[in-house]
Amino acid sequence: MTAGGACDLAGAPRLAGMTDALPARSRLVAASLEAAGISGKIVVLPDAASTAALAAAALGVEVGAIANSLVFWSDDAPLPIMTSGAHRVDTAALAQRLGRGGIRRATPEQVLTATGQPIGGVAPTGHPAPLTTVVDEALAAFPEIWAAGGTPHTVFPLTFDELVRLTGGAVSRVA
Repeated sequence: MTAGGACDLAGAPRLAGMTDALPARSRLVAASLEAAGISGKIVVLPDAASTAALAAAALGVEVGAIANSLVFWSDDAPLPIMTSGAHRVDTAALAQRLGRGGIRRATPEQVLTATGQPIGGVAPTGHPAPLTTVVDEALAAFPEIWAAGGTPHTVFPLTFDELVRLTGGAVSRVA
């Protein structure tokens, strides 16, 4: 429990109003969420949730409700894809749908440079510069989704519409 007594799913503390207790990367994400008018607060998990399956288990939600942040490289630029944790991105089909020359996984160095966040903890916001983002249409099936909060130990809840607004993302089928 936090000083405010609030608690989240699976007993994870909700750090409302305690952003100074968050890791630096998560504080940037929290500030971005606040600026966007998103009320979901960052939750610090006791164990790393660097995969959708680990995050879902820690939160007690379906893996499909995890907005898995995957960073790809396309047309010489980073391309974050917020996909349902239940899906794998079909890069060939998505490249064709988006009219791109190709889509390939970014290297860990490219991910860190583009987002300022490590693989396994990439948030949909809080990056050094705005990024063109794709949002998996399958996430719309969940009333609440969870995304990484800038580190493998932090997550936050939001709605599909908030995710699209936050990222300015293009909604598409990704699987």
